[in-house]
Amino acid sequence: MSKQKGTSVRQRRVSAELRALRVKRQLTCRDVALGVDFSESKISRMETGDRGLYADDVAAILGFLRAPSGLRQELMALVREGEERNWHEIHGKLPPNWKDLIRIEDEATAIKNFEPLLIPGLAQVPEYSRALLHAVKPELTESELETLISAQLSRQLVLSRHNAPTVHLIIEEMVLRRVVGNPDVMRAQLRNLQTMTNRSNVTIQIIPFAAGGHIGLTGPFVLLDFADNPTLAYVESYGTSSFIEEESGVARAKVAWSSLRAIALSREESARQLAKLIGELHPPEEPRR
Repeated sequence: MSKQKGTSVRQRRVSAELRALRVKRQLTCRDVALGVDFSESKISRMETGDRGLYADDVAAILGFLRAPSGLRQELMALVREGEERNWHEIHGKLPPNWKDLIRIEDEATAIKNFEPLLIPGLAQVPEYSRALLHAVKPELTESELETLISAQLSRQLVLSRHNAPTVHLIIEEMVLRRVVGNPDVMRAQLRNLQTMTNRSNVTIQIIPFAAGGHIGLTGPFVLLDFADNPTLAYVESYGTSSFIEEESGVARAKVAWSSLRAIALSREESARQLAKLIGELHPPEEPRR
């Protein structure tokens, strides 16, 4: 899914103005990064349009660069409008930290996600997302449903951006065998996972039933690595979500990840298992007469 043309034009305008202001002040990206406490790579990507633009980030840079009041108001309006159209956030319908997760994924150099119950959001096809939301949030209107699906697709843009992060997904076999929607939906979903394995920056591993009990049964989590900042962990459960910054908490998540990776099928074995599961979902052939 590509960004809407209008949004792309707005982002290019804001990115160009940020760069022009910096050059006018005779500052380097490093100077600005130190001034606003961002990484140098983040400043560079904001200026080149390789990352999304967010109101608080842009406001900090405009303040540091002493942008004229009129220009500042104009650029902030463009950014806020772009945020609204890009992320389609519905108050109260998304996990509490979902928008923060989108921002942080956009800055990450590596994303590691373990899922014992659902297909990871970064890999969900619209049909799967729709069937899943119908099941877990039956109170949603069709309009709200489609908006959430659009937000999910927007989140997945991180996979194909310039300098995309490495993405490693570990998924329970049960997740792949549970038919969400109908067999056609699951076939499309499993084929999407199969296609993703062809990306050089994506690794998918499956934990088989035979693995038995393991440390991941406590729930899903995400580890996010960065070029210039410490690793973060993100955990989500029914109705709540949180980021873990404490070294001890992140260390426990890293130990859990290493343990899960060790008991999962290899990348090659997982690809073969995916192909097998897709084959099992094909409708049975009509008996010959």
